[in-house]
Amino acid sequence: MRISLLKALACSKQACTVSQLAEGSPVDVSVVSRHLGVLRDCGILRAEKRGREVHYSLSVEELVACLRLLADTLERCCGDATGSAP
Repeated sequence: MRISLLKALACSKQACTVSQLAEGSPVDVSVVSRHLGVLRDCGILRAEKRGREVHYSLSVEELVACLRLLADTLERCCGDATGSAP
């Protein structure tokens, strides 16, 4: 679910509301909202309140840093892509 939300935000190339993101989702708006809150709390999303709505956008720099950390961790613990240990 969270990856699909990140993908939707990346594809939209603009900030989206919870309702906009929930339109293409099989789950309730409240579930989408909770997932967005977790991603925001992790620093991967930015949230901007506009009136009664919150608009979410990607924090690309933070997302890239998290993915780099994940890739580095996997390489250290699991070896290279050929399956051999470090």
